[in-house]
Amino acid sequence: MSEANGARGLIAVDKMGGKVLFLNPVTYATEVALDGFPRTVHELLVIPETGLAYVPIFGDGIHGRNPNPGHLLCIIDLVNRRHVGDIDLRPYIAPHTLRLGPDGLIYITCENSAVVAVINRTTHTVIDVIDCGSTNGHRLVISPDGRRLYTENEEDGTVSIIDLPNRKLLGKVKTPRPLAGIAMSADGRTVVAVDDEQPTLFLIDTASESVVGTVRLEGVAEAAQIARYSPDNSLIGVTSLKSNTVSLIDPSFREQTAIKVGSQPMDMAFRGDELFVACQGDGSVHVIDIPYRRAKMSFQAGTGCETLGFF
Repeated sequence: MSEANGARGLIAVDKMGGKVLFLNPVTYATEVALDGFPRTVHELLVIPETGLAYVPIFGDGIHGRNPNPGHLLCIIDLVNRRHVGDIDLRPYIAPHTLRLGPDGLIYITCENSAVVAVINRTTHTVIDVIDCGSTNGHRLVISPDGRRLYTENEEDGTVSIIDLPNRKLLGKVKTPRPLAGIAMSADGRTVVAVDDEQPTLFLIDTASESVVGTVRLEGVAEAAQIARYSPDNSLIGVTSLKSNTVSLIDPSFREQTAIKVGSQPMDMAFRGDELFVACQGDGSVHVIDIPYRRAKMSFQAGTGCETLGFF
C-alpha cells in the first residue's frame, strides 16, 4: 500500500483481454487478474469509500454494431480483489458509461435500449429507467448540482438533456456531426461534446441549451474519442484513438498540447500532477507529466486496457 502517492491500488479494465486487473500503484506490476467474464468488460466506476467498483458487460460488438449485447453490471470488491456479484439489467441491454450521482445513485447508459438505468447501491437493483430519446445512448455526464444529466447519442449527433430529480427527458441539442464523447465543466455551464468525424470539440452552453463554440484540436490528425476533466478542473484530457494522441487543454480552451502515446488511447485517470492514459491497441499505459506537458514513461497492463482508476 502506498500512502505517498495517495492511492492504495489501481484497477484497470482489460477490454481486449476480457479481464479486470489490479495493479501496484507504485511499480505498476499486475498483482491480480480477474477472469471468466462474459464478453466484453467495458468501462468502469470506482467508489473507494464503499470499497467497490462496477464494470459493465457491454457485449461482443462495438457501438452501433453489437449483435450480442450484454445485460450485466459486475460488482468488484476492491479490498479483497474479487468479482463478488452481478446486477442484472434486463430487459435493458448493452450497458456502457456509468456515473455516480450526487444523490448516491448509479446512472448507466444502456446503449441498445436507449435508456439510462438508475441503480440503488444498497440493494444493487434497478429502481427506474429514463428514456434518452435516441436510438442509442452512448456516454453520460451529470451536472455538479445533480439537476441535469446529459447523454451523448453518437449516431444521432445529439445530446439529450434530462431533468434528473424528475427523471424526465427535457429535450435534445443538435450538434453539427455525430459524437463520440462528453464531459462537463465544474461550474455546470458547459458541456463538451467530442466530434466523431473531425478533430474538434463542440461547446454546449447549458443555459441556452445550444452549441456556442467549436474548438479545433491542434496537432491531432483525426477525430477524438473521450474527454475528461481533471479532479481540480484545471485541465481537460482528450484522447484520439485514431491519432494515438492525448490533448491537454486548459478550461478556457485557449491553450492545448497534443502528446503522442500508445496505440488506440481511450480513457484516462488523474493522480496528482500525472495523467494515466490507457491504450487498448497495444496494452500500454502512458503516464503524462502534466506540468511539463510530456509523456514521461509507459508500462504494460494486460492485452489492451480501455479504462482505469485509482482507489
